[in-house]
Amino acid sequence: MQWAVLTGDIVDSSDLAPEQLDRVLAELSDISRDISVWPNAPTAPIQTGFARRGGDGWQIALDHPKLALRAALYVVARLHAAQPPIQSRIAVASGAGSLPNAPDRDLNSAHGPAFTASGRALTDMPRKSRITHAAGGAIAAVFHLADHISRGWTGPQAQAVALMLVPEAGPRRRAAEQLGITRQAVDQALHAAGFPALERAMDLIEADNA
Repeated sequence: MQWAVLTGDIVDSSDLAPEQLDRVLAELSDISRDISVWPNAPTAPIQTGFARRGGDGWQIALDHPKLALRAALYVVARLHAAQPPIQSRIAVASGAGSLPNAPDRDLNSAHGPAFTASGRALTDMPRKSRITHAAGGAIAAVFHLADHISRGWTGPQAQAVALMLVPEAGPRRRAAEQLGITRQAVDQALHAAGFPALERAMDLIEADNA
């Protein structure tokens, strides 16, 4: 089976109390579950798995590799929107892998080239980078630009982006209703966050890999 594997660690995790770090990792587990219920018709439902790796490490896998950039940005947005905001380095790889069919789908038992490449990419990743793709080339360039754009997100911008990253998110007025703000405020937040360019990049990647 083909997977997109996101391997990460929390930036400045030593500044967090143990219970704070536990909450961050619990949020990442929730993010994995939320991705699994993303609308993806007419193709099969998204399968995901999550694992905590070491003290501040984590891994999320999804069986729709074309959604790798969308998933990585969704993690960034959800963590940026947290209180206080959290940053994580994220190394992505796509390819073959095997994941046990246990109900919890614990990635600590997963194996295969995609899982290995993602872990190695995180190890080799410059400390100041936040998002990378193990494949290099054009796709890594897109991830590098997405890293640059997403670094400047404020909390409100990240909240709006997270809602609109969900496939088939619908009109922006729906996001406005969920956030309790005006449609114009959502538009302004998304524009300031660089979301239109990111959305176009994701659409092109996902169409090319359909």
